[in-house]
Parts: sequence; C-alpha cells; structure tokens
Amino acid sequence: MNLNRLPKLWAGALCLAISLSLISCGGSKLTQENFEKIQTGMTLAQVQAILGEPTESSSVDVAVFSGTVSKWKQGDVTITIQFVNGKVVAKQFSKAKE
Repeated sequence: MNLNRLPKLWAGALCLAISLSLISCGGSKLTQENFEKIQTGMTLAQVQAILGEPTESSSVDVAVFSGTVSKWKQGDVTITIQFVNGKVVAKQFSKAKE
C-alpha cells in the first residue's frame, strides 16, 4: 500500500463521517413532539411551518364550507390533519407496529 495516499484516505473518511452526521442531525419533522404542537384553529401555513409540506392532500368544497385532509408520511409515521375553512379541526398521529 502506498503510504503517501493514507492521509488522503483518512481525510475522505472524515468528510464522509461528518456529512453523515450532519444529515442525521436534520432528522424528521414527523415526531410526536411536533404533532403535539399542532393546535385546533391553526392554519395550514402554521402547520407547514412545523411539519413541512404534506405528502398528500385532498379537498372538497360544499356551499360555504371547504374541507381538506392533509397527510404527512415518513417511514412508519403518518400524521393526518383535517382542516375546515382553512383551520385545524382534528388531527391523528399513527405509527406502524414493528
């Protein structure tokens, strides 16, 4: 093995380790703690500030009411939030059993 390349290998390994640790620090926004921050009456924008963009969303308008169900999914966690006229009225946190 060429000993002149050893410092370069260590530097590369160190950069990789630092990159991976920074990625893992970002973590998921889909936590029980963030779910509990969601309160009745919050707007979609306020919820998105906590959870990010929803994974899926569906809406229906009936007369003067509009309803939206938005879901945030990552791994085995799903957060479902129901909005009526743009405000949170119900929420659910579910985690698949292992």
